[in-house]
Amino acid sequence: MAEPKVNNKMNMPRPSWMWIYGVVVIFILGYWMLDMGTGAPVKSDWNTVSEMIERGDVEKIQVINRDRAEVYLKSDAVARYRTDATDKRFRNMPETGVQLTFNIGSVDTFRQDLDKVMEESGHNVIYTYETRENSWTSILLQMLPWILIIGGWFFIMNRMSRGAGGGGAGGIMNVGKARAQVFDKENSKRVTFKDVAGLEEAKVEIMEIVDFLKKPDKYRAIGAKIPKGALLVGPPGTGNTLLAKAVAGEANVPFLSISGSDFVEMFVGVGASRVRDLFEQAKQKAPCILFIDEIDAIGRARGKNAGFSGNDERENTLNQLLTEMDGFQTNTGVIVLAATNRVDILDKALMRAGRFDRQIEVGLPDVKEREEIFNVHLRPLKLDPDLDRSFLAKQTPGFSGADIANVCNEAALIAARHNKQFVSREDFLAAIDRIIGGLERKNKIITDEEKRVIAYHEAGHATVSWILENASPLIKVTIIPRGKALGAAWYLPEERQITTREQMMDELAATLGGRVSEQLNFGEVSTGALNDLERVTKQAYAMVAYYGMSDKVGTLSYYDSTGQSDMSLTKPYSEQTAQQIDAEAKALIAKAYGMAEQVLKTHEAGLKELAELLLEREVVFTEDVERIFGKRKKDILREQKEAEAKAAAEAKASAEAAGQPAPEQASQNEAV
Repeated sequence: MAEPKVNNKMNMPRPSWMWIYGVVVIFILGYWMLDMGTGAPVKSDWNTVSEMIERGDVEKIQVINRDRAEVYLKSDAVARYRTDATDKRFRNMPETGVQLTFNIGSVDTFRQDLDKVMEESGHNVIYTYETRENSWTSILLQMLPWILIIGGWFFIMNRMSRGAGGGGAGGIMNVGKARAQVFDKENSKRVTFKDVAGLEEAKVEIMEIVDFLKKPDKYRAIGAKIPKGALLVGPPGTGNTLLAKAVAGEANVPFLSISGSDFVEMFVGVGASRVRDLFEQAKQKAPCILFIDEIDAIGRARGKNAGFSGNDERENTLNQLLTEMDGFQTNTGVIVLAATNRVDILDKALMRAGRFDRQIEVGLPDVKEREEIFNVHLRPLKLDPDLDRSFLAKQTPGFSGADIANVCNEAALIAARHNKQFVSREDFLAAIDRIIGGLERKNKIITDEEKRVIAYHEAGHATVSWILENASPLIKVTIIPRGKALGAAWYLPEERQITTREQMMDELAATLGGRVSEQLNFGEVSTGALNDLERVTKQAYAMVAYYGMSDKVGTLSYYDSTGQSDMSLTKPYSEQTAQQIDAEAKALIAKAYGMAEQVLKTHEAGLKELAELLLEREVVFTEDVERIFGKRKKDILREQKEAEAKAAAEAKASAEAAGQPAPEQASQNEAV
């Protein structure tokens, strides 16, 4: 049986164009090296040419560009030189055209030598002059601009095609495209409301938007409309962006995220183009949520800096955003979320109903919310089993969520630095001190006299704050330099929503306690109270000009919460009122100074004992201050109230156990 034929050509590799290019290059190099061509003139010199003129072999000489001569020989002379066995240079001499070429130094010298040779030999030679440009050089110079233009055009078109094909933002035609990040329900790294501690009120409001996207029929059946936009407002680090991430994880709809600075570009019209493209993407993915972080980058109020052309592009971008959010065409199914820390500078047209229907306040967490935030950030840490998390929450009043995360990380770093197996309470307290006061500078050079002044200064703060009822309770005092401060006192302020005049006066007196202590004990003052005086001055002027706590100035407030008077060049009050404000602020500070002076004179012995203890230990805690001055009046009143409440609860429980009415009920029955 015959074997089938195998087609070997199917397995042969296809010829590559690189082989053809290689063969051509090798052929050109070989042709040049072997000098196989016969069309090139022979390079010679004047001596050889002059001998040919004497023999009568030269027919014509042509001078090119005043530096090179081309020699044309007679036909019989060409044949003779090509067959000359003695001089092999002329074997490849061209039969026609230019046979020889040589360089000349000077045209005048060449002409004199040529005339002399012709006169002596009696043979005339025709010579001419010609200016000739290099054809290849001129062609290249003429073609070079076109080559650059065409090459640049192909390069730009190639980049454009890559940007358009890949959907990236690198193409020049994509400069007006919005660079929004898209999150969907398949995203593995989702953040949910379980990961957001605290912010219960904000989560309730924003959860309604998520619920509408999940169950729209429930709201449409009753005729309700979902808000078109919600603005998250709060101090930095309170969780605006984190809350938006949780919405993206909970909504189960496309979520487009972009920063306000992404609309700002050096090209005119790019910001408005990106806004249009962003909302076009959102409409295609509807229903969806569109999140604009730091919207104040483009939402600043218009017209404040009229006359500066730099604001035109930003205002055009804002105008386009206003039109897209609530213009002639409605965006059905697109809900806009935005976050900012500067709501006071936003344009009023952006804040109106129909664009941002809701303004969700994301404030600083209270003590319960701080404990929840601590629970979230303490999960990955190895902790001391006896660590009280409620204690950490009480030690961090005014801390935002970002600050608490920083405290947990700093505590872990401190524990690792000391080679500990777990993070303890002392590490967290050291981390809080590090964040509030700065890094300890134990090696800072301080003289004994300066150290004594600092000790009495900090002891004055601690004494006045401990004695006055409404001042913040003291935690600890130190004279170890930390950051820029030479000493510091830590307090635990009460978390109250309003502050009375008496409370503010006690705070002023406690702040001035350091300056008063220096004056009483050393008879002079130092520059160490600079920060205290700055705080006191600002608080006194606020009491007079903002809070209406002055009898002479009256119940007036010159505070502008809208931020619309940032560019105002005049004060909102007369010069006479300004003098009254200055006088009243000075009077308040003088009164607070007198309060602090009276406290320190009354407790002079305790002040000196506390100062000497600071010089000895460098750090004094609440227990030491309580041992010196006794319990605070406020603590005694609180303990009395707690004891009375406890006694009343025990009496009520015993009466109920005996089957008799409680004392309150008995008195009520008697009255009836």
